[in-house]
Amino acid sequence: QVQLVESGGGLVQAGGSLRLSCAASGSIFSITAMGWYRQAPGKQRELVARIFSGGSTTYVDSVKGRFTISRDNAKNTVYLQMNNLKPEDTAVYYCNADLKLRMFTPVTGYWGQGTQVTVSS
Repeated sequence: QVQLVESGGGLVQAGGSLRLSCAASGSIFSITAMGWYRQAPGKQRELVARIFSGGSTTYVDSVKGRFTISRDNAKNTVYLQMNNLKPEDTAVYYCNADLKLRMFTPVTGYWGQGTQVTVSS
């Protein structure tokens, strides 16, 4: 069984910073990509940032220059450093991992339980 455990959310004032962490554990053969999504009340879940096994990254336009995603492959952990936070960043942030349980099994997506980020103005 695979688990994704997130930490680091909380309440911060606009302009502040937070760092989210997500550790994947269990019987994992390989991880293709890890990322962060967010969902604000009344809105659809959206991709925030994603990092692939080779190190390439992608970000939603609204966070470019403010958020940085990184990954520790040895620990199966992904981080999201969020700087200059804005009230519109308020959402539940979910960790995602696309991984394989065995060499010849398909890539499957797993989700964390979510962590609340609230930015006050």
